[in-house]
Amino acid sequence: MSRAETVEQAPDVRAPRPLWTLGLLRNELGMTFRRRRTLVLLAVLALVPVLVGIAVRVQTGDGGDRGGPAFISLVTNNGLFLVFTSLAATLPVFLPMALGVVAGDAIAGEAGAGTLRYLLVAPAGRTRLLLVKYTGTLVFCLVATLVVAASALVVGALLFGLGEVTLLSGTTVPLAEGLLRALAVAGVVALSLIGVAALGLFVSTLTGSGIAAMAMTVGVVITFQILNTLPQLHAVQPYLFPHYWLSFADLLRDPVYWDDIRRNLGLQAVYALVFGTAAWARFTTRDITA
Repeated sequence: MSRAETVEQAPDVRAPRPLWTLGLLRNELGMTFRRRRTLVLLAVLALVPVLVGIAVRVQTGDGGDRGGPAFISLVTNNGLFLVFTSLAATLPVFLPMALGVVAGDAIAGEAGAGTLRYLLVAPAGRTRLLLVKYTGTLVFCLVATLVVAASALVVGALLFGLGEVTLLSGTTVPLAEGLLRALAVAGVVALSLIGVAALGLFVSTLTGSGIAAMAMTVGVVITFQILNTLPQLHAVQPYLFPHYWLSFADLLRDPVYWDDIRRNLGLQAVYALVFGTAAWARFTTRDITA
């Protein structure tokens, strides 16, 4: 048998691309959630509801100041409201910063470690690798949001108890429905950050330094947050990705107000499309030397 016939009859042992991509995604998720930095970020996020719950408990305890914002009385009446309060406290700063660290390091971290070239040798290709990195970032975003919500639910139940939920519109619903609304709120909060994830991925394709990419992503997020608070920029603020972040509160009304939630999700989709396309254009034409 000739060499040509031997090569022709040799079976193709390479795994199909979809299976290879799933394996790459599993490796990406495993690597992300095994990193000490990721575990520290999740621990800090889980600690925020504990601090908020203790602060509310101390402030509204016997002999304490019973004044303050309206949400304090809602938390003390039902621990489930600590979930909403904690998500509102972490969404403007802590969640975007944690996501910016993970997204900013997605490509730049591989380049800095010298492993990016080896990943591109595999049959997934640059587009699939970029999609895997973005999917891994979105999974972290969802996990981080659920960590905040779960921690707040446990702390709220221990400190204030759980029961029927009085919505912002005054309607009282069973605890089961309140828990479903809390899960929906966590989902909307996670979806509110897909634009930040795409931004971080784009920034990550611009540099070979993971630290620089993280700093740039977090800096852009903070800048947008500041711009969203300036009255002089009220005309452009509806187009800034943080503008509708707190629209999840409309899920606590009966009936639910969907207008701002739709605007928020639509705006995040636009940012994800714009920065995702920019990341793809940059990454697929970039000269990878590391």
